[in-house]
Amino acid sequence: MCRGCGSIVGGGEAQCAVCGASVSTSADAKPKRSRSTTDGETPGFARAVLDRPYKFTIVLLFANIFIFILMWQTSGQALSMSEPLPFAILIAFGAKVNLLIQAGHQWWRFVTPMFLHVNLLHLIVNMYSLWMVGPYVEKIYGSAKFVLFWILTGMCGVVASYLSVRPALATGPLGAFIFKAADVPSAGASGALFGLVGVLFVFGIKFRHELPEGFKRAFGTGLLPMILLNLFIGYVLRGYIDNAAHLGGLVSGALLALVVDYRRPGERSGVAITWRVLQWLALVLVAVSFLKTVQHARDYTPASIAAAAPQTAPENPDYLYYAKAINDAQEAFVVAVQDRNTSNIDKAVKNLDAAPQLDAKAQELRLRLKALLLRAKEEPAPSPQAEKSTAKTLTQDFVAWRSEYNQWLKTAARNYNGLDKIETK
Repeated sequence: MCRGCGSIVGGGEAQCAVCGASVSTSADAKPKRSRSTTDGETPGFARAVLDRPYKFTIVLLFANIFIFILMWQTSGQALSMSEPLPFAILIAFGAKVNLLIQAGHQWWRFVTPMFLHVNLLHLIVNMYSLWMVGPYVEKIYGSAKFVLFWILTGMCGVVASYLSVRPALATGPLGAFIFKAADVPSAGASGALFGLVGVLFVFGIKFRHELPEGFKRAFGTGLLPMILLNLFIGYVLRGYIDNAAHLGGLVSGALLALVVDYRRPGERSGVAITWRVLQWLALVLVAVSFLKTVQHARDYTPASIAAAAPQTAPENPDYLYYAKAINDAQEAFVVAVQDRNTSNIDKAVKNLDAAPQLDAKAQELRLRLKALLLRAKEEPAPSPQAEKSTAKTLTQDFVAWRSEYNQWLKTAARNYNGLDKIETK
């Protein structure tokens, strides 16, 4: 244990890796002098920084854990380390889905995804990373700036994810690394975590002339191996990890650190009123976003539900024909309900009738979807109010059907196709 700053020192080390103070116990050992501060100043610098509180890091930890528990209890499924939560639960709690943002104007989905996690392993990895990185950023910059860093970089990560849904560009190793071929649900705190890493990276470089040696090694270019390793993992797992969100958070965090100063040792604990106001405005934005999520949890159009469905990679030919017939029928239903255009329904019904039979549940789902199509083809209601009521009823029935179909995709359909895909960040 370092006597200067209290950090843990590895066995055989003669110098603390954080504050640079000598930890040798031999009588004739000569303390090493830091190149940027004297031996007397170095432990004081570390102590002045590392003794500061980090209460908002703890608040964010508990907030993420609490929301995950709510999602898990709402899903009704057994707690699993790797099994993803149903995509409907992720959407209901505010996961990023481009179509819901574009067509539904659900802007709050730029904020809420950074507090959501796909499964328990996803939560543990991200919360461990927050516990390792968050306290340093909060101690160095103060709570107000830390909260702003988290929320702003997390939002930038979601925006980057939103902009990266470009099927035409999602080709080749580099294209598939950054861009997405489908609008699948995306959630996770990694964009904000990469933002904090970007802050520490620029902090270590920008203030290198006044930092102790240990801080230089821990931050700045010392973070490059970790950054490159995580980007490599994202490259290997492209299609499952939202690399655009990671890069968006990393770049935005670095840019923020370029223009924001840190709280130096000895500075008063007070913070400018502007930063405090911005902090609370950011927290209010998060609160309002989740309030909007609660208000619109069930407010989805047929197009939204269909577009948010997990993308599959069919391997069985019978399943391929069945899935295509189901997908075409859903598109015809959406067009009929939203655009009042029933021209594609007859063809969709014919394709459903010709699709291979897989199992009893698949047959039931096909017949129910066919019935929905025939109902959507019926003569329009005599009044706008009645027509709106009919469309609402059809939409509710379609959502119920869609939920059962998705459950079938996660169970029996595993015998026919690949696993559901949900992007994490």
